[in-house]
Amino acid sequence: MNMTEQPNPIDLPAIDSELLPAPLVELLDGSPLTHRPRILLLYGSLRPESYSRKLAQEAERILRQLGADTRVFDPHELPMLDSCGKDHPKVQQLREWSQWSEGQVWVSPERHGTVTGVLKNQIDWLPLEEGSVRPTQGRTLAVMQVSGGSQSFNVVNALRVLGRWMRMVTIPNQSSVPKAWQEFDGNGRMRPSPYYDRVVDVMEELMKFTLMVRGRSDYLVDRYSERKGAAEAAALARAAGVVEALEK
Repeated sequence: MNMTEQPNPIDLPAIDSELLPAPLVELLDGSPLTHRPRILLLYGSLRPESYSRKLAQEAERILRQLGADTRVFDPHELPMLDSCGKDHPKVQQLREWSQWSEGQVWVSPERHGTVTGVLKNQIDWLPLEEGSVRPTQGRTLAVMQVSGGSQSFNVVNALRVLGRWMRMVTIPNQSSVPKAWQEFDGNGRMRPSPYYDRVVDVMEELMKFTLMVRGRSDYLVDRYSERKGAAEAAALARAAGVVEALEK
C-alpha cells in the first residue's frame, strides 16, 4: 500500500508538505501495509469552544496528511462510569473504536492541576481486559494538553501515568499548548507557531511508533508473570479434574 497516496487533499497551510513525508515503512519493519494506521483521538471538554477538541481536530488533519485512518470520539452523551451498563450505545462505540485503533491521542485541558473528568471518564470506560479483548493494551499513545494560562505539564504527566496503567506504548514526545485561546483562529484552526510545530512533531512520532509496534503488540506486552499465572491456573484446573475423576 502506498502511504503517500492521499484520497483527498488536506488543508494544512502552516506545513511545508515537502518536509513532512509519510513514514517510510521500509525503514521501520519492511512489512507490507494492508491498511492505514488506525488512530483514535479523545478530547476532554464539552464546551462549545473546546480548545482540546480543536487541538484534537488539528492533530487529526496532520495524521491524515501522514497517511492515517482516524476517528475522533465525541464525549457528549457518554454517561458517567457505573451510572449505567456497558451496553449503552456511547460506551459500546467508545470500546469498539478503541479496539479498532492501533494508536491513540489523548488531549485534555488542565482543570485544577490535572486531567478533566470528561477525559478521565472516557478512559475509565475502557477496561484493562474484557474476556479475551484488551481495548488498550499494546496500542501506541500520544498525550497533549491545553492550558488557559502559562505552560504546564501536569496533564501530560498524569496522562502518561494513565497510559502506562492501561498498558499502552506511550511515545516520548508530547505537546503542551499554553494560552490556548491565542493559538486558534476564528475558524478553529491552530495558528502557525512553535507550539504548532511541536504538535506536528508529536503526530509524526506517533505514526512512526505505531508502524513499528503494530503487528507486534501482543508479543511486546506479553508478560512472564501473566504466563506464569496462566500456567499455574491450568495446573490447578488439571489437578481438580483428576480429583473429580477419582471421586466418581
